[in-house]
Amino acid sequence: MGRKFASRPAAARMAVSALALVLAGLSASPASAGFTQTFGDGKSLSIGLGMRGSYTSAEDGAPSGSDRSNEFNLDSVRVFVSGSLSDTIKATFNTERDGDGNLKLLDGYARFEFSDEFNIWVGRMLPPSDRANLDGPYYINAWSYPGVVSQYPAKFAGRDDGATVWGKLLDKRLTYAAGAFKGHNRIRGASNQGDNMLFTGRLAYNFLDVEDNPAYYTSSTYYGSADVLTLAIAGAYQEDGVGTAARPGDYGAVSIDALFEKKLGDAGAVTLEGAWYSYDTDGVADVAPGFGGASGTANVGGVVAGEAWLIGGAYLLPAKVGIGQFQPFVRYQTFDPDASRFDTKQYDFGVNYVISGHSARISAEYSTVDTGPGADSDRFTLGLQLQF
Repeated sequence: MGRKFASRPAAARMAVSALALVLAGLSASPASAGFTQTFGDGKSLSIGLGMRGSYTSAEDGAPSGSDRSNEFNLDSVRVFVSGSLSDTIKATFNTERDGDGNLKLLDGYARFEFSDEFNIWVGRMLPPSDRANLDGPYYINAWSYPGVVSQYPAKFAGRDDGATVWGKLLDKRLTYAAGAFKGHNRIRGASNQGDNMLFTGRLAYNFLDVEDNPAYYTSSTYYGSADVLTLAIAGAYQEDGVGTAARPGDYGAVSIDALFEKKLGDAGAVTLEGAWYSYDTDGVADVAPGFGGASGTANVGGVVAGEAWLIGGAYLLPAKVGIGQFQPFVRYQTFDPDASRFDTKQYDFGVNYVISGHSARISAEYSTVDTGPGADSDRFTLGLQLQF
């Protein structure tokens, strides 16, 4: 109370000095790229970097349509920036590489964090949803994102614009999150002519060790650092969320996910994961993505009614080989659309070479995808993930 804030010129000089310190930290060496500068009284500025690159050979993926592809991809480049004005008022700004190779806004939200039990975020963020979406590509077990089953609508990389209230109760064992977002099909001619919001929510309970994640985010493995048994339910609803303006339908989704990870002492660690999804479009067929000239990040079209399942497992070998540990994994996904008698199935087999948890790992993954009789394909991916 009564504390004077720095003048604008002084604040500007402080910001410039902080940026210079950050850039100096980034240029010192790759290992020191993660950087936090504190200014006292709860003020700080942090910056970090994440990247995922891969080589993929896909069946019939070459331009000829009949030869295997040989593709080197920069799958993701993220710059993470966060700052705080006090212990309560904070903000996050993250970027991501889009399909054209340009950096664009991934997250941008103000954080009003009052206590473990009650907080409010406002801006562009991950809506409360399933574990896969809250893991994102950097914190899942397998290399590839489980897009066969995880199909909550989003603007870009699972994000949407809105607000979330979240907190952790019962000694942080119970995590809740509920949000209201801009939502799906807000474009002329599509279903949402009334600007109805998308409402989402998630409840997760930790029966063993509490999962150590920021806010309501998740991970699908802790590489044997914790004994985890977590069960969660998530859901979403939007009036007139699917279809056309002439024939709109309400969108609804519910999912249940579970994660079990057990340390086996000198025998390593085992991880098991499962999820069930149900997507409902009120008996209405949604418009196609790109409807009305919408961009690929406009959150328009593409929602399909159906039921989906995911089952996965991994085993972290105890022995260290060189600078890391091997973690073989398997995963099965299936999506049964209401409007088709053919399921989509995907089988993933692979191994992670874990150097420093989610911050440094190499992954090899073989996947087969079956979308119907005579419509199966396979691919092999070798990926590298780094976070600083």
